[in-house]
Amino acid sequence: MTKPLLLADFVRLPATMTAMACEGLSSRIDAVAAVAPHSHQFLRYHWFAAALAVQGGQAHTIMIEADRVPLVALPMVAIGPRWARLAAVPGSYWPFRSFPADEGADASVFDALADALAARVNALRIGPVYDDDPAAMALITAARGRGWAVLDRFIADSYLLDMAAEAVGGWPRNSTLRKNRFHEKHLAEHGALEWECLDGKALSDGGFDAMAAIEEKSWIAARTDGRDAKFTRTGHGAFWRQVASDPVIAGMLHAAMLRVDGAPAAFSFDIDVGPLKYAIANSYDPAFAKHSPGKLLYYRNLADAMARGITRVDWGAGDSGYKRVIGATKGPAIRDWLLVRPGLPAMLGALLKGYWARSGQGH
Repeated sequence: MTKPLLLADFVRLPATMTAMACEGLSSRIDAVAAVAPHSHQFLRYHWFAAALAVQGGQAHTIMIEADRVPLVALPMVAIGPRWARLAAVPGSYWPFRSFPADEGADASVFDALADALAARVNALRIGPVYDDDPAAMALITAARGRGWAVLDRFIADSYLLDMAAEAVGGWPRNSTLRKNRFHEKHLAEHGALEWECLDGKALSDGGFDAMAAIEEKSWIAARTDGRDAKFTRTGHGAFWRQVASDPVIAGMLHAAMLRVDGAPAAFSFDIDVGPLKYAIANSYDPAFAKHSPGKLLYYRNLADAMARGITRVDWGAGDSGYKRVIGATKGPAIRDWLLVRPGLPAMLGALLKGYWARSGQGH
């Protein structure tokens, strides 16, 4: 009589790791983003496609697969002279420029990625990214172990708000609520106040234009050339409007809007991924500055986020004053990285390490 096979009798063979490169952006980027940590699930095909449409450049993608299951997708765009074989991860600076990787991918996956990368480029720029970025840090570790020169430059500190901890202590404080009610009362003297929450569809149906109208009246238009505005036609508006065409990313976009007598007066714009909120941008019409419309709106926005299960807010870089007042504390540093492949390129890269570091923002 044949003895039945038990589960313990089977031996799992090692996965077959393969590296694949394709011209352009791979359609399988979305499959990797879906199994990435929630913090990186917005790094989908349309995220990179929107960046390329706005910034230009010829992209190609390296995919690492195990038994035909995609584990890492590294989109790249050529930069500099063609003969130099330099590349960068495309995307938006907000909240960072990274790439998706399966949350369970181990070191061998990134070793394979480093080897595939060395066959195609002399150097790769990744960033700005956070010091705890899971995909970027794993690739950097693999590159170092293979003799790559690794250069970094400091960009800024990030600021994080632990909403779960704040909720335990009672947030916002009663004193803050009293001050906010005082300001709201006097702001209402200018007209009827409307507080709105906008999803991706509402943003595409006029929300982006309303936020752009606020930016065009704000300090960014008055004190700069406006190129850093997030939603204007002369700023980065084209990127966000194209990103919102992806229904999955559109479902992550969230904005809070304050209107005074129907006119846009202040906004807060975020990306919500699971329990994490990336605070991307906020602004207000300076005509109402005396009554702190921006502050009133983001407190309402955070209260709404808390009610929806958001437990952490990533405020990114920039002015830390109001962020600390809210309760945010310093988080991981944000850096720009340059990985230079082994051999002569790495030797030249090592000579540039000090220059690259000095070109950052400094501490």
